[in-house]
Amino acid sequence: MKISDSHIGKHCLAISLLCTFFITYPNVMWIPWNISDLSGSEELQFWSTFIFRCFFFFVTLFCQIKLNLNYISGSSFLIRFGKNFLFTLVAGAVFLIISSLVPILGIQSGTVGKHMTFQFLVVCLLCTFLGYIAEMSFTRHKKEQEIEQLRIENLESRCSALTKQINPHFFFNSLNGISSLVQQGNEEITLEYIVRLSDIFRYTLQSDRYQLVRLKEEIRFMKSFAYVMEVRFKGKLNYKIELPEEQQDMKLPVLSLLPLLENVIVHNRIDSNHRMTISVKLRDNMLSVENSIFPKFTLPESNGTGLDNLNKRFQLMTGKEIKVEDDGKRFRVFLPLIKE
Repeated sequence: MKISDSHIGKHCLAISLLCTFFITYPNVMWIPWNISDLSGSEELQFWSTFIFRCFFFFVTLFCQIKLNLNYISGSSFLIRFGKNFLFTLVAGAVFLIISSLVPILGIQSGTVGKHMTFQFLVVCLLCTFLGYIAEMSFTRHKKEQEIEQLRIENLESRCSALTKQINPHFFFNSLNGISSLVQQGNEEITLEYIVRLSDIFRYTLQSDRYQLVRLKEEIRFMKSFAYVMEVRFKGKLNYKIELPEEQQDMKLPVLSLLPLLENVIVHNRIDSNHRMTISVKLRDNMLSVENSIFPKFTLPESNGTGLDNLNKRFQLMTGKEIKVEDDGKRFRVFLPLIKE
């Protein structure tokens, strides 16, 4: 972005016109008294001089503002004022030359001349302030962009780090079922298990390429995960997914479901007397993941950061927090979804 692309640069014509009216306002107010006693030729000269003065101030202001935006950058206020003062002197000299060469305009002298000198000084000050304000605004906007870029890079780095904290935990808990399936000799289930497991690994390993994914992609991953867990727990762990197909285009952070699904296994007893069903459904544009609570007799080896990391990821990527409900019998986590 250039300074000329700032708000002042985009509205340079309007600002120049407004400043011209501000500078010539006293002349405008005195028009009725100035022309009351003038003859025809004198009134023509008055209007010619007045129009020329307004037009000259407008052109001067426009050129001087452009000069401040495009060529006087990175200067202190005093240096900027000095350059504007020199430009104003040149403009004043041009005004005098034109006035002397065109008889109908007449050379301004006396009180009128002093008044015009003051007007040129106001032009100098206005352009200096406008240029200085535009420079400060541009510098501030540039710093804000740099800060925002650093913030985004920091968020991406932190999200990547949070995601990588999840991956190892899943890998170590997913490979144990293959050996038992091989020993059982059921080739069809074993091959399907390996295919689903490879889908899980592929999705997990590629997760650092994305920040947000469609809900349908997470559900596809969940179904592969569900198959592997159902085989591992021999039907004692079931998944109930109630999601309309037309509502699966909403987005959420990648691998949002994995820590929730793993927490169910890590923190609960799952056996013939404690059959577990994980229910996934939509509630008010939030994804609800719910399960019964069958706490283990001994506390699991867990650092307790799974939900905390997940909540941080949602805060960083969506600006929203997850919601957790625990009534002692049912455990529910609500994940906010993003509509496109």
